[in-house]
Parts: sequence; structure tokens; C-alpha cells
Amino acid sequence: MVWGQSPPSQASRLAPVIQLTRSVRFSLSNTFQTPNTVLPERSQGYAGVGTAWDSGWGAFHQLDVSLHGPIDPVLGYLVDIKVIDRAVHHAVVPILADGFRAAAEPVTVLSSAVAALNAELSGRLVGVTWKLSPFLSISMNTQHPDRALIRVRFEFAASHRLHVASLSAEENVRHFGKCNHASGHGHNYVFEPAVEVTPGSGKGLTASQIERICDRVILQRYDHKHLNLDTPEFAEGSGLNPSVENIAMVFFGLLKPEIEAAGPNVRLHCVTVWETDRTSATYPCDAR
Repeated sequence: MVWGQSPPSQASRLAPVIQLTRSVRFSLSNTFQTPNTVLPERSQGYAGVGTAWDSGWGAFHQLDVSLHGPIDPVLGYLVDIKVIDRAVHHAVVPILADGFRAAAEPVTVLSSAVAALNAELSGRLVGVTWKLSPFLSISMNTQHPDRALIRVRFEFAASHRLHVASLSAEENVRHFGKCNHASGHGHNYVFEPAVEVTPGSGKGLTASQIERICDRVILQRYDHKHLNLDTPEFAEGSGLNPSVENIAMVFFGLLKPEIEAAGPNVRLHCVTVWETDRTSATYPCDAR
């Protein structure tokens, strides 16, 4: 479910309503020309329409567009995905291109683009996630147009040992297995704060500001450390086992006052930590 989506109403629960998400990829450059609403055959290429090499240097983008509504009983569609593609290229890409050329605030640009796309899609839009890179994205929901989430991803290396002092040696091995090895073991962790900002306020945080805060508060504190031995949060006697769940909770607690000191229009929504590419924890639970 897209961030910020409200639970369906009683009326909608009685209808066959589904959510559909389509990823639309494209490139922008300083010589961008508005594409035709009839997309060329190469639109099925993995990189989408408008490769940067057509006009020199450019930037690759991806929009994850989510819609909801009833399924067509005959076609089995919520909407033909080509309709979504055309709507993005007709209503959104020119807005992003203008912002790209003007170096405008991305959150404000996305706010305008979401409003235009929702109108193009007859009000069926739930929300959009704009992936400016594999490690930076902005999400916005049509039910909360006054808010956006900036997500920035970081990585660090650290070692830890999962061990509970109140349990016996046998119990620790039974619960944690190899992760209870006395010398510990390492992970290449990834963490991602989701920062809520107000579009157009002019008082939000930029991605570079978030990076500086995370470097000072998290990376300098935990990168290339043994969490049990080198950090007070997980030291013996702290009562916290350095599980991925507890790491996410600690990171949120450390980042929240630093992020929110930027102003009244900024709030740390949640923090996600990946222990491996298959295991992550988010705190607080972002169940929306």
C-alpha cells in the first residue's frame, strides 16, 4: 500500500476494488522536447522512452504510479497500462523537465506533477514515487497532497553478536545459532530514513542535508564498528540485543531530534534497516 493511503470506505469494500502500480521510465536532458502522446515502439525498452543519448547528457528517472478502482468485468483491467504511460508522458514529464532545467525544488515539482497526473487519470491516482536514483526517492499521496516523503539510502559495515546474558550458553545457541559465535560476525548494512516534508514550504530538508545528518549521527558512530563492543546502545548491560529490529529502533531515536530540528515542517516518518537484501526492519511500523 502506498504511504499515507487511508483505509477503504465501507462503500468501496463492497465493490471489487484493486490497486495497480505501473513503473514508467524516461530520461530528461537540457534539450528535452515534449514527447508525443503516441509513444514509439521502443517504449517497451527497459530504460523507457527518451534515452539521454538522443540529445546528449541527461538524467534517468522512474515514476511508480499507483491507481485504485474497480476491475473492468469484461477486460479484467483496472486500466490499460498504456493509458498510464501516455498520461505520465503527457502530463508529468514536461513538468519534471521544466523543473530539471530550472533546478527547482524536487518536492514542489512533484506536487505539481501529481496534481496534473491525477486529473489526467480521472481522479483514480493513489500516489506516486519518483525515483531520482536507486538510492533517492520522493513519494506523494493524493489524499495527503500537503506532505511528501524523501527517502535516502546509506550503507555501512559492522559486526555484532546476538547474545542474551540472562540465557544460558545452550539457550543462546538454540535461539541464535551461528549468530551467537563469540567473536561475532559482520554485515553490510543498509539503512534508509523516510523524512516527511511540506511541499512549497521552503523550509524542508534537502537530500544533501539528510546525508550530512546521517553521516554525523549514524555513519561516524557505527561504520566499521563491533556493535556490542564499540557502541553504548548495544554494549553488555544495555539490555538491547543488536538485532536488525533493535538497530532500526535505535537509529530512529538518534535521528529523530536531529532531523526535526530543521523546522516545524519536517518530521522523521520511519527508518528502515536491511541486514541482508532479504531481511529488513522498519521502525515505527509503516503499515499504511
